Amino acid sequence: MGKKAFIFPGQGSQYVGMAKDLYDKSVEAKEMIKTADDLLGINLSFIMFNGPEDELKQTQYTQPAIFLHSVILASIIRTINADAAAGHSLGEYSAYVSSGAIQFHEAIKLVRARGISMHEAGIENKGTMAAVIGLEPERVESLCTEASSAGIVQCANFNSPGQIVISGSVEGVRKAMELCKASGAKLVKELVVSAAFHSPLMNSSKEKFNSALESTNFYDSKFPVYTNVTAKPVNGISEIRTKLYEQITAPVRWDETIRNMIDDGIEEFYEIGPGNVLQGLLKRINPDAKRIGIDKFEDVEKYL
Repeated sequence: MGKKAFIFPGQGSQYVGMAKDLYDKSVEAKEMIKTADDLLGINLSFIMFNGPEDELKQTQYTQPAIFLHSVILASIIRTINADAAAGHSLGEYSAYVSSGAIQFHEAIKLVRARGISMHEAGIENKGTMAAVIGLEPERVESLCTEASSAGIVQCANFNSPGQIVISGSVEGVRKAMELCKASGAKLVKELVVSAAFHSPLMNSSKEKFNSALESTNFYDSKFPVYTNVTAKPVNGISEIRTKLYEQITAPVRWDETIRNMIDDGIEEFYEIGPGNVLQGLLKRINPDAKRIGIDKFEDVEKYL
């Protein structure tokens, strides 16, 4: 039997109505959602279930909402034993909870603190992001370096072959977009985002978030968790904390992460959480890898 991995989505996978069926049909899910509302002191479940979409899309709500949806699913699965896990940006926190490296009641508060600090950094330092399709990573990195004369810009997400997201100041990103178009990119599109995630414009978020990280208890993982920063499994509790700190401004090396997991024997990938973004990326990275999505109660029911 091939090895199995849980992979967890990040920001952008949210939708109004998320986790409502889990709340209605699972006692365990209902208790976890109520606990999250109580711990955070906000009616997060109401925003998840009812929106409005504009409020759900605000970073300080989006991040705990996606995290909560994901960890509920991972918690109620009984018949799949993961051999490894990874998460895209925010999803890395869900991966650590699934591995036992962070307890749920601490992780939900940590994710909320992350979302608030990133939201505030986005207000303090206006920036943007753009998707670049059809250029090699090295070429996009080189063009970002060239464009940095106009403003801060760097690669933020190496998502799949030929799909890269850049992030930084409006001036820097738009200059890099021009250069990428001139270099033959198939598509260059500015994204509708609230901040320049995974760029130096998030530095103030890192510093605010660090105190929350330092006060969080971490434990040894039950199985390897591949971190976005290096695309490799983390070793030891201190490294988990360090990589989560670095992750806020470092690129997400998702393409490399999935390739490393496959090289280490992973054959089945279960996307645990809202949406199917990671399944799409996985298909482009390695069409032969088995992809299973678990989002709604009907998806998880067979694994209870």
